[in-house]
Amino acid sequence: MKDIDLNNLDLSNIGAWPTAVKIALIIVISAAVAVAGFFLDVKKQIEKLERAERTEITLKQEFETKQAKAVNLEAYKQQLKEIEESFGAMLRQLPSKTEVEGLLVDISQTGLASGIEFQLFKPQGEKFIEFYAELPIQMKMTGDYHEFGSFVSGVAALPRIVTLHDISIKNDAKTNKLIMDVTAKTYRYLDDAEIQQTKKKKKKKKGRR
Repeated sequence: MKDIDLNNLDLSNIGAWPTAVKIALIIVISAAVAVAGFFLDVKKQIEKLERAERTEITLKQEFETKQAKAVNLEAYKQQLKEIEESFGAMLRQLPSKTEVEGLLVDISQTGLASGIEFQLFKPQGEKFIEFYAELPIQMKMTGDYHEFGSFVSGVAALPRIVTLHDISIKNDAKTNKLIMDVTAKTYRYLDDAEIQQTKKKKKKKKGRR
């Protein structure tokens, strides 16, 4: 190869080239074809394989997740049953429409039994929320800390759910007594007709938007 002058090679007559030059040319061409083949085909195959491997990992994870759910299906069913029973017990603590008036009387009597004096006892309008209605009661009463504490304890002991909100206690300089402003909220469950009515109202509101 050292004695060969590449400038004297005739490109139109490759067959007359020295054997060593022909071999070198074949090696160069083969290498070029191999590199081109890699980038044109093999690289695509490798990328396809990598995508398949990633898909396999994702499918394995999904399978393991579903398998775990299937194994724990009975446990989930038992949990669901317990939740439904608990929910039913809570639902029974909500008065029906006909029982609300009696509950308001119970709250009022609890206050009177505690020794407090009502200056205001005003039920507000009902607010429908999903399957139940919320009835706020605005109250203003006078008494002392002991009487207020007795009232709060008495309300908590009622068989129906009543919650107290926005409690404010201040001193009345004129009477030297304490004044408590509080909003009590009681709840009742809705019958099927009311639930359907609530859903229709929500659909109408969404349609207006």
